[in-house]
Amino acid sequence: MKKAIALKYDYSTAPTVTAKGSGLLAEKIMEVAKENDVVLHQSPELVEMLSTLELGEEIPETLYLAVAEIIAFAHKIKDHQW
Repeated sequence: MKKAIALKYDYSTAPTVTAKGSGLLAEKIMEVAKENDVVLHQSPELVEMLSTLELGEEIPETLYLAVAEIIAFAHKIKDHQW
């Protein structure tokens, strides 16, 4: 079953979980992200780890590097869009 996690990062604190779900809810999360030009990244392993967090919860320090790489990748993609 498809799962999705949405994170918010405001550059002042650790990224926080803003949405999560599976099945139809996961599809809706991804649909809203696409409508808002949010870069999507697929990592089943990371989604599994993040899905244990509650809404509004900051990601744990053990995931900082993995999430930072994704954020940097997303910025790079957005900077090169026409």
